Amino acid sequence: MSQRLAMDLVVDLAGLERRPASHSGSLMNSSEDLISRSRAGDQEAFRLIFERYARPVLSFIYDLVGQRDLAEELTQETFVRAYKNLNSVRDETKLASWLFGIGRNVAREAIRARRRESQNVLEADFSDGRFENTKQISPAQDLLHKELNLAMHDALALLDEDRRVVFVLKVFRQCSYQEIVEVTGFTLAKVKTDLHRARVEVRRRMGPFLETE
Repeated sequence: MSQRLAMDLVVDLAGLERRPASHSGSLMNSSEDLISRSRAGDQEAFRLIFERYARPVLSFIYDLVGQRDLAEELTQETFVRAYKNLNSVRDETKLASWLFGIGRNVAREAIRARRRESQNVLEADFSDGRFENTKQISPAQDLLHKELNLAMHDALALLDEDRRVVFVLKVFRQCSYQEIVEVTGFTLAKVKTDLHRARVEVRRRMGPFLETE
């Protein structure tokens, strides 16, 4: 789904009134300015927020749920909630951290709901695997990449929920400890403890695969 089409869907789901942008061509596109303009009903400002953060939020949620279609759906829900709660963003809050926090809650709700419905909630579609690239690769290399995706996904799926979130934010999203604290609401001590234990568990679960490399 294209970003523009996805944004249009977010607009419809959130029940937003389509208004002409009042700052068209403006260079004032800092996060603070975009939030302020969005609160005032500037549709283009929120579109810029969506275009700036949709990809990292989608990647983050995909790492948590392991299904591309579900991640896209939850990303849309994340931005719907974000728009409806713009007034709750404190001035000192980083927009990315706030969006990741909403995405984390949306993903957690979806995982818990699907676990109640089926034990196979975390079966992944690896056609969009993390380790794919645009270079020509041999069939053997392609198989190796898919196996690595599978091993990593299985390791993540078996992690405790808190540890999985911390691991994804630190290792995949390269967030600082302070940013992880802001996203999760955990104490710094818990973040460091969960990250250490997550790393130990991932290494242990991927050990047999890595030993064959």
